Amino acid sequence: MRGADVTHFALDAVRAQPQRSLLTVLGIAVGIATVIVLTALGTGVRQFVLGEFTQFGTNLLGVFPGKKSTFGGAPGTLSTTRPLTLADAAAIAQLPLVLGVVPTIQGNADIKFGERSRRTNIFGVSGQVPRVWQAPLAFGRFLPDHTLTDSRAFAVLGAKMHRELFQGKNPLGARIRVGSDSFRVIGVMAPKGQMLGFDLDDTLFIPVAKAQELFNREGLAEIDVLFRTGAASTRAAAAITELLKLRHGMEDFSITTQDKMLEVLGSIIGILTAGVAAIGAISLLVGAVGVGTVMTIAVSERRAEIGLLRALGARRATIRHSFLLEAAALGSAGGLVGLTLALGVIGLLKLALPALPLQIAWPYVGAALGLALAIGLLAGLLPAARAARLDPIEALRAE
Repeated sequence: MRGADVTHFALDAVRAQPQRSLLTVLGIAVGIATVIVLTALGTGVRQFVLGEFTQFGTNLLGVFPGKKSTFGGAPGTLSTTRPLTLADAAAIAQLPLVLGVVPTIQGNADIKFGERSRRTNIFGVSGQVPRVWQAPLAFGRFLPDHTLTDSRAFAVLGAKMHRELFQGKNPLGARIRVGSDSFRVIGVMAPKGQMLGFDLDDTLFIPVAKAQELFNREGLAEIDVLFRTGAASTRAAAAITELLKLRHGMEDFSITTQDKMLEVLGSIIGILTAGVAAIGAISLLVGAVGVGTVMTIAVSERRAEIGLLRALGARRATIRHSFLLEAAALGSAGGLVGLTLALGVIGLLKLALPALPLQIAWPYVGAALGLALAIGLLAGLLPAARAARLDPIEALRAE
């Protein structure tokens, strides 16, 4: 038989049982669609998280009080951990690799202007926030940058805070009340959006020294450090570690580099993406069982047909290839239907839930389509081999 005849014979067999073929195709299509949709969600979440963390730049690291790993100790032992101070931040700022530092204290309080009030997050920071955090101003100016100990009662509004308190009017020079203290507004930040659900626009920025007084705190929550572009984060972290160990007498602090944090997040999300792909693969296995079942039934139903072909001179390899082609056609059709179904579901989800991060992972799509074809072929191997082994005389006599 010619190749075209073998192909025609296999496709006719698929069309001869439309209901059975449709159910088999749908079994594979559901698995393919599940893999594509779930991996699109995993990839979208990964890109979303990476985008959230890199909106402040890529050459940042954070210094935090306390050591992440501990070595234990007797109960009741007094802690000798020193808090991070403004003097530590000033010392870090003098390192050659460092371009800027933002010592941070965070709290919340009621903000009042006239008859309007709002409770919001307050950041005590240095004047280097626009540079270190890549947070531009909409208008006005940011906090004074010449000293970390400046405790003048200045305030800079986040974009949403400006809208809520001043209804879009010019706030520069106005007095607002933060708790029991009065602050003069000197600037308004440009919209920054959200980071992992935290609204960066619904904030108020005041000098870090003033925040220490307002919240009655001595230590800093963290020190964000901007190091020179091109310098390795490990070099910057080592220099800061050496400096603070000299100042504190021990390593009672932790340094988190951005690339390490992104690496951990990427690996976690990668594992989750692979996990959801494995869930979809279970559906594909069900589809494989369906293909194998259909092909086994087809061999039993078409014994006379196979016997006649063999009696007319068709080789065993031709019979085997015909059944494998039939199984491959079912698998490929299932893959294409699954891809179409997945693209439709993703499109509907984007329309219904615009905030849901979805990004099609084309390598996974290609792998899923290849797997659908492979499943069809593998599931058809045994039935095809069984069909090829049939004795033509016995097959015709059984009919």
